[in-house]
Amino acid sequence: MTKQRAQEGTPVIPSNLHEPEDCRAASEVLSRVGDKWTILVVWTLGDGPKRFNELRKSLGSISQRMLTLTLRGLERDGLVTRTAFATIPPRVEYELTKFGRSLLLPVSELGSWARRNRSAIQNSRQRYDSASRTGD
Repeated sequence: MTKQRAQEGTPVIPSNLHEPEDCRAASEVLSRVGDKWTILVVWTLGDGPKRFNELRKSLGSISQRMLTLTLRGLERDGLVTRTAFATIPPRVEYELTKFGRSLLLPVSELGSWARRNRSAIQNSRQRYDSASRTGD
């Protein structure tokens, strides 16, 4: 095995652990759970079932279409259930499945990491942007 150097303390994964099928699987799953709205919907549903408009109000700037697409994708992937109640007017609730609840811990950890490191990232961006403007 060829030894690789770590850059700035980043651990190096040996190249023999790279399996194309594993990368495709990770990419496929991360494309679903890694987008902004999915994370926020999962986080919001972590408090319990919500109606569509409750979710929309909680999320703020999401459009009706984007929320609908996000919920359908989460339902298709088995992370959310949609329950329609035969009332007048009809009532529909969305809730995390047991499988969907298993995503709460990683989402929570990612959110905590983001809050802890937000200022460091903003400082890095400012330094980078300043250096880019001065031609360094």
